[in-house]
Amino acid sequence: MRFKYLYQLLLSHISVLLIAILLLWLLFSSFVERFIYENKVDELNSFGVQILHDLSDPAQASPQFLKHYSNLLQARNIRFYLFDANSRVVNYKNQSTLLVKLTDKEWAQIEKGQRIMVKRDLKRFGQEVTLVAIPYMQEKIFIGGVLLVSPISGTKETIDEIIQFFFYAVLAALAVTILLSWFLSKFHVKRIDRIRHATSLIASGNYDINIPSSELDEIGDLAKDFNGMAGRLLSSQEEIEMLENRRRQFIADVSHELKTPLTTIGGLVTGLKNDLIPSGEKERCLELIEKETKRLSRLVNENLDYEKIRSNQIVLNIEPIQISEVFEIIKEQLEMQADEKGNSLKTESAEDLVVYADYDRLFQILINITKNSIQFTANGEIYLRAREDGPNTIIEIEDTGIGIKPEEIESIWVRFYKADISRTSNPYGEFGLGLSIVKKLVELHKGTIEVSSGIGQGTRFKIKFPRHTQNN
Repeated sequence: MRFKYLYQLLLSHISVLLIAILLLWLLFSSFVERFIYENKVDELNSFGVQILHDLSDPAQASPQFLKHYSNLLQARNIRFYLFDANSRVVNYKNQSTLLVKLTDKEWAQIEKGQRIMVKRDLKRFGQEVTLVAIPYMQEKIFIGGVLLVSPISGTKETIDEIIQFFFYAVLAALAVTILLSWFLSKFHVKRIDRIRHATSLIASGNYDINIPSSELDEIGDLAKDFNGMAGRLLSSQEEIEMLENRRRQFIADVSHELKTPLTTIGGLVTGLKNDLIPSGEKERCLELIEKETKRLSRLVNENLDYEKIRSNQIVLNIEPIQISEVFEIIKEQLEMQADEKGNSLKTESAEDLVVYADYDRLFQILINITKNSIQFTANGEIYLRAREDGPNTIIEIEDTGIGIKPEEIESIWVRFYKADISRTSNPYGEFGLGLSIVKKLVELHKGTIEVSSGIGQGTRFKIKFPRHTQNN
């Protein structure tokens, strides 16, 4: 059976209050009753002591003495009986044969000089009374005593009146508590309902949520944590959507890039097979087939490299490498491509400067960045520089090309990202994998890579290699 949290809170609050009131009621009523009865006993005892103090012999009390105390005690609704050693009452006329109403046990205590105090007696006087009996001793010999009796009807009325006032106070407190508990419970349930509603929105895929939170209590902390979770989910969703868009673009680019060389290769192969191509053009056709085949191979290799690097499946062979020689090899390999776009490659490095790196992966890093610079530079210069900087070797590749927008600089390291999406026909790094591979490789060398650029101001890549990188 479903039991709403609001009612659970109300029931728990009211239950705790009722239990507390019940315990308080029992303690209070017991305390009040005991306090009043003890006061009554103390009052009777003090009068009894005073009477015996003023007497020389209970059996020889004067009429004036008896009248004085009768009037005094009657005003307080108290009766007193003077009795002798034979238990006969002696202070009432024609009642010398009246025996004091004490039990054998009580009489034995009186004879020993012990006082009798009874807070509530229901049997001996036809009504509920409080009684005190005090012995009178002369030289340790019992010669009589005094018995004081007071009905407790007035005492009970006082107790009942006090308890009645307490009961009204309890009812008022209970009403206020229920009302306050209702509002507090509604307040907390409302806060929980906000989180429930937000949870349903999260479940439906809406992560753009912010719940009012505070540091008042755990519910406020929960709302704060929920907002943090929603924010992270929203960021993840945006990142997933961004990656998904790039993946779609990547698939479109790959499909386009595969279709073009495959169509070219297929057409040339068909022409060669059916002797549709003149003999003088066959060598050129074979060169074109080879070029398109290498282009397809680059696509496959880039994807395989990225997955290996991402899953740490490659092992680096760190060794000292003379950087000037690497620059010269890169210049020889890419000079023709640079010339096609009117660019010039320039290198600056000390002859004896070395970098500690894996030779093949270092070459892959530098060739990728240099090709990227050639791609986005026309009729300009590309500089390859190297220098020492304390415990590091710094390599910089700078161009005078079109540059990168500041808001796009961080995105160039993301897989499938392409700074100029329209350049899908570029044969170098055309699938947006080159720079993501570069960054991973630099990090595997325990190094760092930075880029600075601006539209129309060219781009500079700065790579920092530790001079004593350990083999991974």
